[in-house]
Amino acid sequence: MIDRTVFVSRRNLLARGAFIGGLALHPRLALAAAGTDARLVFIILRGAMDGLAAIPPLNDNRLEKLRGQLAAPPAQLGAPIKLTADFAAHPALAGFAGLFAAGEAAVVHAIASPYRERSHFDAQNILETAGNAAYAVKDGWLNRLLPLLPAQSPAVALSATLPALLQGAAPATSFAPSRLPDASAGLKVRVAALYEADPLLHRLWSDAIATEMMAGASGSADGPGNSAALAATAARLLADASGPRIAVLDMGGWDTHAGQAQRLNNQLRQLDGVFAALKSGLGAAWSNTLVIAATEFGRTVAANGTGGTDHGTASAALLAGGRVAGGKVHGDWPGLDRLFQDRDLMPTSSLNALFAGAVAGLFGLDPELVVRRAFAAAPAKAMTGIIRT
Repeated sequence: MIDRTVFVSRRNLLARGAFIGGLALHPRLALAAAGTDARLVFIILRGAMDGLAAIPPLNDNRLEKLRGQLAAPPAQLGAPIKLTADFAAHPALAGFAGLFAAGEAAVVHAIASPYRERSHFDAQNILETAGNAAYAVKDGWLNRLLPLLPAQSPAVALSATLPALLQGAAPATSFAPSRLPDASAGLKVRVAALYEADPLLHRLWSDAIATEMMAGASGSADGPGNSAALAATAARLLADASGPRIAVLDMGGWDTHAGQAQRLNNQLRQLDGVFAALKSGLGAAWSNTLVIAATEFGRTVAANGTGGTDHGTASAALLAGGRVAGGKVHGDWPGLDRLFQDRDLMPTSSLNALFAGAVAGLFGLDPELVVRRAFAAAPAKAMTGIIRT
């Protein structure tokens, strides 16, 4: 028999959000019919992805001179996959390269935020808040975007905590499959009956059960920490008619100071699996989806003494989905003859400009309004030509 006082005494804890046998509760989750068919998935690549290795330029002797053996993947990993006459994809991005060839993926190269120092934490904060300095802005630019959407269907982060990108006044939530054993169906029924007379907890419980059913996340064979499994969960949530229309995924591990060749291969293979899981899970909704994968800064052009690269400036953003103007490497390629601070890929495109142009085009919003509302602290003219109309 369940002791009612145990659950009632935990009301405040549950109202703030808790995990019960694979079920995440969050007070700001409210399921409603979405007012748009467009979907956005934003993937944060934490640790500074090496854009020159992920999407290497072709026929650039300076890259080989500065990087030596790191200029190309080891032979056992396979050869780079040609995307255009000027760029290739790392062999671990074979699935992404296939999307690119089908017109469902694109790249924006030599891109960076306004940040020009080399702290991961500061750079990630600026990436997520679009501030003009680290921690100068308290809410995320994606949260500031939400009130501009046709209807406020909540955004969700597939994470145990809400990333800065989604923090703010607009409704947003986080959801992650629990590592604990799933609660029995009987327990869930008894808890539902217990909360039936409580307006707050009854709504929270009902919403959480609905989210779990949409996610299909309980007892995932791939494990709750698997990136592709989380992407599949995000896809199920987004594909549901009553689900959110924006999802955020968080991928760490991109800080490749040493042993970069194998480590980066593993990271890119995981990212490739994320793209595949999103396309598969979204089904028909993929045709109206945009996926953006972006990192806080790039890495040095030259290799260091431990088989890796150090903190740099410009990198590459990877885009996918049926709404992307695919089959292209966007941006103004600066070449490697002139480096930023004589060490980094020169930034020629703005992440803020990409984000503003992409979300404006995807959701049919005025680009200037998006810049004013979401990127006012460090404005950049919204990038055009990213979204397929």
